[in-house]
Amino acid sequence: MGRTLTQVFRDYLTEWRIHQNRLVTKDGHCNIEYSNIRYKNWFGFILDIWTTLIEINWTFLMFFFVASFILSWFVFALFWYCVGGTNGDLWWQNPSANHSACVVNVYDLTTAFLYSLETQTFIAYGYRAITTLCPGAVAVYVFQVILGTIIPCFWGGVIMAKMSLPKKRAKAIIFSKMAVICTEQDALCLKIRVANLRKSLMIGTQIYGKFIKTTTTTEGETIIMDQVNIDFSVETGKDNLFFISPLTLYHVIDKTSPFFEMAVDTFRNQDFELVVFMDSVAEYTSFSCHVRTSYIPKEIIWGYQFLPIIICTKEGKYRVDFSNFAKVTSMETPHCAQCFHNKNAHQHSGHGMDNEGFDSDL
Repeated sequence: MGRTLTQVFRDYLTEWRIHQNRLVTKDGHCNIEYSNIRYKNWFGFILDIWTTLIEINWTFLMFFFVASFILSWFVFALFWYCVGGTNGDLWWQNPSANHSACVVNVYDLTTAFLYSLETQTFIAYGYRAITTLCPGAVAVYVFQVILGTIIPCFWGGVIMAKMSLPKKRAKAIIFSKMAVICTEQDALCLKIRVANLRKSLMIGTQIYGKFIKTTTTTEGETIIMDQVNIDFSVETGKDNLFFISPLTLYHVIDKTSPFFEMAVDTFRNQDFELVVFMDSVAEYTSFSCHVRTSYIPKEIIWGYQFLPIIICTKEGKYRVDFSNFAKVTSMETPHCAQCFHNKNAHQHSGHGMDNEGFDSDL
């Protein structure tokens, strides 16, 4: 039976609140808004015009692209209009029949604009043409030809740089929507799955995390977004990962981990955010690639593990089944990290929602 409109609306509001209350969205965007920036500080964005144009969205970029050409045509149209006015070429100056013009058939602002456009775009219809009568007109012509070459080259570089941004390659890197906490290699671990959807490798891959939480010091100072480093490992090693297939990252929850004091029955009530970063280099382009995502307590499942995703076919090939990428299955897991490391705490915990059948070996 399908969901009712009320349920759909309620789910939408829930997702919206989660999106608003997190520092980093699931697709890696930072939920930060800047305010009260002094006007003089905005001048830095103008000085670093290349980065500014790369960062703005395509709508504004196309606006500046079109505006730069139209504005340059109009500015040089004013120059050609002044050149014609200085020589008496304009129609309202009533030139004589045998008058020699600086630019043939340029006699008002409209014709000056058309000549400016034809000169800068190298159309050269032949109806309007410069003469050797006015040295100033020759200087304007040379300057406009040079500028007409620079502007397309500049915008071509901007568009190519924007199209080849590393974040485009990052779209092919996906993280599991949920993280899990379970036992792995005689340790309690937090696990996350990550995959590269392209066959081209990511070289020098390094993965790390930040545990972000608002804390209060002993002096009573409130630290917003206090950050704690989180180390991740995989079976193949911590650094320079061979990222040829989906990897399962795990963080060991020991006494140095910020998750050590948490338990399954209070985990969902915690207020923190786990931000996961991946830095690597694309094999074909050598561009650096930075990917990030985040997990809040509602997106971390205690007592579950990921299903296997890689199988070996009869032909001897390794097949990745992405239908199991985000699927999990329950497993016996202690209800807190202290219980895993301390048998007495496991036996005498009063409120933990323990998994039946678990027996600590310690």
